[in-house]
Amino acid sequence: VQLQASGGGLVQTGGSLRLACTASEPDWGIAWFRQRPGKEREFLAGVTWSGESKYYADSLKGRFAISRDNAKNTVYLQMNSLQPEDTAVYYCAADRIVTKTLSYDYWGNGTLVTVSS
Repeated sequence: VQLQASGGGLVQTGGSLRLACTASEPDWGIAWFRQRPGKEREFLAGVTWSGESKYYADSLKGRFAISRDNAKNTVYLQMNSLQPEDTAVYYCAADRIVTKTLSYDYWGNGTLVTVSS
């Protein structure tokens, strides 16, 4: 499966962005990760192929929400109340099983999110 991430950009502190990850084929669990400057890549959120189960990193404190539109083979990450520390390259990944680890077989390109103070 091929993944295309989009929706990154420059936003002010407190603003919102919605990222999209479009898959070339259906029926994959999808997760979002990010890699901040000088930091390791970290799990943010994941959703099973059916959309019935969603998983989040505890650190997000409810600011981010994952959803999917299977008619479009697209998974979204709605990000609210963005802070400068959310500045990162955001990646989506696919696998049959959704986990909070980095063990995904397929990764998309990254999309850069910059939050200005």
